[in-house]
Amino acid sequence: MARGERQDRSQREEPELIEKLVGINRVAKVVKGGRRFGFAAVVVVGDGRGRVGHGSGKAREVPEAIRKATESAKRNMIRVPLREGRTLHHDGRGRFGAGRVLLRAAPSGTGIIAGGPMRAIFEALGVQDVVAKSMGTSNPHNMIKATFEGLQNMNSPRSIAGKRGKKVADLFERSDEPAAAAS
Repeated sequence: MARGERQDRSQREEPELIEKLVGINRVAKVVKGGRRFGFAAVVVVGDGRGRVGHGSGKAREVPEAIRKATESAKRNMIRVPLREGRTLHHDGRGRFGAGRVLLRAAPSGTGIIAGGPMRAIFEALGVQDVVAKSMGTSNPHNMIKATFEGLQNMNSPRSIAGKRGKKVADLFERSDEPAAAAS
């Protein structure tokens, strides 16, 4: 394989990613000479077309912590099916620790109605219309993990139809239609 082909493939595999810094936390360790400070960063990464990941990193300097968190987020990316590329297919719930979130699909023009870390996830994911509510903790780590659990439980009609061995149109048939045709 030629060197040019390898570079082309690596550029195609990694599209432009959206990186959102959710939070930085400073921690202090008391030692004999005083305090040693460290930093912990939480980052959300997405491609804006249905893939998103989250990660955290710790280091002595802020840029290094952000770099570690970004690498971790790129390794932990998941794919989320989107309806019309702008919203979720159905409502969902997520839970992690004391963090509970409610995710709701929304009509066009609604925008992202979500707070804090959830907003960063939806922006990186490429969702344009969604309503989300955080119940329970406001800890960014738990809110992010609860949101990801809710997003992982999302299914598209195509995947459900495939599992059932039906066509997508068969899933959306109204139960009163066959009765009307029979009479």
